[in-house]
Amino acid sequence: MEELIPQQAYKRGLTFWIQWIIAMAVVLLLLFILVLNKSGEFSSVYQLLMVITVLIALPVYTLWQVYPSQGDYLTGIKLLGGAWGTVIVILAVIGFATKTGAVYSREVLLTWGVLAFFGQALCFAGLHTLSRIYFSQPVNKTKVAIIGVGDVSAQLEQKLNSNSYEQLIGVIAHEDADNKTAHVASNIIGSISQLNELIQTHKISRLYIALPISNMGQVKSIYFDLFELNVDVIWMPDLQGMMLLNNSISDLAGMPAIHLNESPLTANKMSGLLKNTMDKLLSVVAVLVLSPLMLMVCLGVKLSSLGPIIFKQKRHGWNGKVIEIWKFRSMTVHDDNEVKQAVQNDSRVTSFGRFIRCTSIDELPQFFNVLMGDMSLVGPRPHALEHNDYYTGRIDAYMARHRIKPGITGLAQINGFRGETETIEQMKERVDYDLRYINNWSIGLDISILLKTPLSLLSKDIY
Repeated sequence: MEELIPQQAYKRGLTFWIQWIIAMAVVLLLLFILVLNKSGEFSSVYQLLMVITVLIALPVYTLWQVYPSQGDYLTGIKLLGGAWGTVIVILAVIGFATKTGAVYSREVLLTWGVLAFFGQALCFAGLHTLSRIYFSQPVNKTKVAIIGVGDVSAQLEQKLNSNSYEQLIGVIAHEDADNKTAHVASNIIGSISQLNELIQTHKISRLYIALPISNMGQVKSIYFDLFELNVDVIWMPDLQGMMLLNNSISDLAGMPAIHLNESPLTANKMSGLLKNTMDKLLSVVAVLVLSPLMLMVCLGVKLSSLGPIIFKQKRHGWNGKVIEIWKFRSMTVHDDNEVKQAVQNDSRVTSFGRFIRCTSIDELPQFFNVLMGDMSLVGPRPHALEHNDYYTGRIDAYMARHRIKPGITGLAQINGFRGETETIEQMKERVDYDLRYINNWSIGLDISILLKTPLSLLSKDIY
């Protein structure tokens, strides 16, 4: 996230209040003129409307980040339109809920809603130009340096070079840096042994320490040495060699806590609740809509071969818990002591089973698994227990894919990894997608995967 220096933060705060106050002045003035022109007096109900509008507009305009807009004018107008539209909708909801809409003139309110937007847009044109000029004035940049010449240092150097609020003076090499890593830094100004001299010479006021955890003793030494100097010290631990899962940093009883491996469902309770709610609601809708199709499939399975309609198999679920997933049976009843992946032209697959497998209709009963809480609509596909035993130890962090509920579909599936995995390398790629999903999980990503899933069903690798 972009960090503002005090001068820049002050500019943004001042610009917001000036632009917002002028916008509200235009809005309230137009309401006053329209009411006065309509009825000849400005009654208490419209005075109350003024107060409510101002109280609603402040948080709404803040959330929409209308002011100060540093983008182009059209982007600013879109933000303004969205914010003002939100205010109007909230006012309408309040009027409907309190049954007070009838006391106001609809003609006045409609006219006011339209004219107030255009009035704000006209003011925004001039204020936007003045704001850009104001922000283009030079600011006192914080002079910074990086200690360390590894991969983290290189990434940080790139970020700081594009930061308009900090001036990167250069990179300071640590004594045990070898030739293999030293070339990563493009602007080495000295070594740690010259640290105090470099700080004074270049007037550095902030230091980023980008050293690996193995150099913890050196980090501590640097930190205490700089106590006497007026320098901000920020440690950017080099965790590149570690496989992280949904990593984050938090404050735990006043102590910094680095979360190396955390399930998204436990890291953010509200997001997990939202995902679970979406899963249940969409699954109910899917069961209701697809129930005629599922009844026809039940009949087809029963008539095509002897055996149960539903095939149940134990799989690993959330946090490694063993669950039982449901499918429409697509194979003849056979000895299942040794689990073998279905392959192309598999003799065990019935003629009707081949149809429901290639269309993924056999997966439909898993909506009931979602309703029971064992699965999610989107997540890593659950593998048979025997497959998990085989790949554990052969693929790094293989079982980490169980830190989230398994899904009916997933990121790997929409990227072509459906059906049989013939090699360990293919399974590794599928697992990489699963871990990428866990690290980047969001409701938006879930919706995107759900929308792309129907297209992935056209894959020739489904059998």
